This record gives sequence, C-alpha cells and structure tokens, in this order.
Amino acid sequence: MERGRRTDRIAGALLLLVSAGYGLEAWRLQADFLADPLGPRAFPLLLAASLAVFSLYLLVRPDPDPAWPPPHVLRGQLGMLASFVVYSYALAPLGFLLATTLEMAWLSRLFGASWRTGLLGGLGLAAALYAIFVFGLGIPLPLGRWWPA
Repeated sequence: MERGRRTDRIAGALLLLVSAGYGLEAWRLQADFLADPLGPRAFPLLLAASLAVFSLYLLVRPDPDPAWPPPHVLRGQLGMLASFVVYSYALAPLGFLLATTLEMAWLSRLFGASWRTGLLGGLGLAAALYAIFVFGLGIPLPLGRWWPA
C-alpha cells in the first residue's frame, strides 16, 4: 500500500474514533425542562455526524499523494493548538477580555503581525465580542479574578 493512502486511512480511522466519542458525549447531554425543543444535543450530534462522514471519505477515497506542509508550518500549527489549550485554562482566572486579547495577540504573531498590532487588534476584538455577548445577547462572560466585582 502506498504511504499516502496509508496516512489518509490512519487519519480517517482516528477521526472516526473521535467522532464516535464526541457523539457519545453529545448524546449524554441533559436538558432542563425549559430548554430549546431540539435540546442541547442537536448541534454536537450534527458535528459528530459530519466528522464521521468526512472521516469515512478519507477511509474510502484516500489521496494517493498527500502534500504534507513543511516543518515550520507544522510548528506553527502545534503552537496554535497549544495556545487554544492554554486559552481554555486561562479564560476563567484571567477573564474573557485579558485572555482573549492575549490569545489573539499570540495568534496574530504566529501569522506574522507585530506584538503591538496583535495586542491592539486582540483588544479591539475582545472588547467587541464582549459587548456582543454580554450586552447584545445577554450571555455572561467571566471577568477574571483580577477584576474587582
């Protein structure tokens, strides 16, 4: 078997396992009696089903010669993945505004922006998203432990 087909099939099998696990966890979601008629499961189950379909496509019709990105691109992707994990843990203690500003600055830096531009853009985006969620949609976001309540 060619190497490209094998790597696509391995990726498809792993993604199929991820979709199955995600679907099982989505199925376990419970709704209160005043919930949406579809319930909280609809969107996660749709995502799990979509991932399963695409992973099955990788298993059935793999690319014979996948183009792998160069190592510096893979390092950038790993940096993004690590930053998302750090962001998820930093969101509650730092608060939405500070954590989102720092995350957007880091991601901007990975894409070649300067720190100054990244911080200013991140602050603008964080403030706009905060206003939309808190004032427009009425969804509370964490302020962080550093902000006096």
